[in-house]
Amino acid sequence: MKSAIVLLVLCITGTLTLEATLQEFVAGNSKFAASVYKELLARNTTGNFLVSPFSAQVILALAQSGARNETGEEIRSSLSFAGGKEEIEEAVKFLLATIEDNPHYSLHAANKIYASKYYKIRNQFKTVAREIYRADLENLDFTQKKEAADEINRWVGKHTDNKIHDLMDAEMLNNKTRAVLVNALLFKGNWSSPFPTYLTIKKNFYQAGNQTVQVETMHDFDGGYNYAESAELQAKFLEMPFEGTNVSMTIVLPNDKDGLGALEEKIDQVLGTSTLTKENVNVALPKFKIESKIDCKEVLQSLGVSKAFRDGEADFSEIAGKPGELFISDVVQKSFIDVNEDGVEAAAATFIIKIINRFRDPPKDFTADHPFLFYIKVEGLVLFIGRVVTPSY
Repeated sequence: MKSAIVLLVLCITGTLTLEATLQEFVAGNSKFAASVYKELLARNTTGNFLVSPFSAQVILALAQSGARNETGEEIRSSLSFAGGKEEIEEAVKFLLATIEDNPHYSLHAANKIYASKYYKIRNQFKTVAREIYRADLENLDFTQKKEAADEINRWVGKHTDNKIHDLMDAEMLNNKTRAVLVNALLFKGNWSSPFPTYLTIKKNFYQAGNQTVQVETMHDFDGGYNYAESAELQAKFLEMPFEGTNVSMTIVLPNDKDGLGALEEKIDQVLGTSTLTKENVNVALPKFKIESKIDCKEVLQSLGVSKAFRDGEADFSEIAGKPGELFISDVVQKSFIDVNEDGVEAAAATFIIKIINRFRDPPKDFTADHPFLFYIKVEGLVLFIGRVVTPSY
């Protein structure tokens, strides 16, 4: 089972058909996920990390809705989206409604704008924020830094089942802060075939330098999964479906115990791999939790967003004020993921009886006993992507 939460915050001191727009947005999401992963890898070469490309896309899309000229163009370019402002808004509005409307899993995206009580947000931007991004608006006195940060963190906790705490540091706020844009994304899903808890045992996990650590490892024998082996990437792919449709977690395991680095150099190809076939597989996967806090400002600057961060040059005049008055001072994302046998809210154990055909080919083996990467997709969108170097639970 899996539970994942992400929180993202921004501190702001020719049309396509809908179908084509959605395809463009989903394709851009995959490219954006790969680009962000590469940038994070350059800053964290040894440890676990987790990021939500989709969460970042939504909050940046909200920012570009209030941006003009080069400021908006740079943001859209960083998102790997060829359309304009209206196309992005159309895609986000449709996708937010689509991915949340599923009775089998819980996916909740919440957006909120905190505006300075001394600064007037334009009514047109309020309308766009509410109708497109489902964002609420609340005024705060940012000169009262601790009280303002506490209020934002209370909202974050409420919309992430209290899994994420202290996202907003009071020192991020000052008398120049005009607005804070916050996005919280909560995902909870039950595996379509839960791992039997009685098969979870401690096993060796091989770290860098052939060091080993004992970790709680889940098992499923002879289960039916979408599976692939890539000779080019020297890796195995295992797609693990959640209850519902078009929602899954894919584990990408390098063939060599020290092969994660080489695999990550080809992250674009990893995310583009789609030819998986149904196979019977013996699965061994460690339980793990990851909590990450990421400074996305540096990442976005590396992806070409510059004017948005420059005082006097950024143009967010469709949010408030005149060109040059508002700029983005910080972009921070905090994420949490919990992967276990069945689910945080599971109320009963499920037993699976498998009928085995002794005459068919033996099952494949997928033993995740060394560093791997993973991603979660809903309707083709990369919600989360991360790496596990040292599982902990």
